Amino acid sequence: MFEASLLAGKRILITGGGTGLGKSMGRRMAELGAALAICGRRAEVLDAAAAEISEATGATVEAIPCDIRDAEAVDAMIDQAWPVDVLVNNAAANFIAQTHKLSARALDTLFAINLNGPMSCTVAAGRRWIAEGRDGVVLSILSTGAMTGRAFTVPAVMGKAAMLAMTRSLAVEWGPHGIRTVAIAPGPFPTPGAWSRLRPKAREAAGGQERAIPLGRVGAHEELANLACYLVSDQAGYVTGECVTIDGGGMLRTSGAEDLLAWSDADWEAIRPKKKG
Repeated sequence: MFEASLLAGKRILITGGGTGLGKSMGRRMAELGAALAICGRRAEVLDAAAAEISEATGATVEAIPCDIRDAEAVDAMIDQAWPVDVLVNNAAANFIAQTHKLSARALDTLFAINLNGPMSCTVAAGRRWIAEGRDGVVLSILSTGAMTGRAFTVPAVMGKAAMLAMTRSLAVEWGPHGIRTVAIAPGPFPTPGAWSRLRPKAREAAGGQERAIPLGRVGAHEELANLACYLVSDQAGYVTGECVTIDGGGMLRTSGAEDLLAWSDADWEAIRPKKKG
């Protein structure tokens, strides 16, 4: 199925494309013939990722710095990336915390990145596709918590649940325009950034997450990347409004946060960032 030309002729925009799963998906899409535009907040990280992917695959990769929390910046970024055939809503922010101790600023930041940003990107792309009579695909990277709920990451999970509702709603509204909206709900796929915030040393010391997964392991980036490539390809042309779970069966056993219910206030205090000064 994964022929070298699977995504030939497609230009794909990936938010949060400079690191982690976004970078892994981008590289695989480039290997399969896509031209890429990647966006993120740190220009130097984007430039390095673009150069690495381009050198490895020979693909055209454009790096566009953008903070997706800023709707005007998103519109300018979409203009620069255009024309786009596929939008991948991958950028996200998350960390474990006791919900009743989250500040208003923390809540606003998490909602802005996990909900407002993806919605701004999606509407900006959809508006242009519809105006130009172009087909398009939106792939949103969610979380299994969007279906199960997940304690101690409540704002981020709320944003992902809203993105699932967006995916299903726009499948109906935009389907007549030839626009597909699909989603992936990954289980644990380790990345340096997310893992440091969601799986601190104290949590890992209590037992690896693999024990709660029926298949007995975490996911490999190429597994998620291959699923993403399929869903945005013409081979999945009759798939829309669907969210595919890829988690080794973990969602059938746990929401992914039950171990944290036993933590004391002292345990939580030990992982809080220390104020400088």
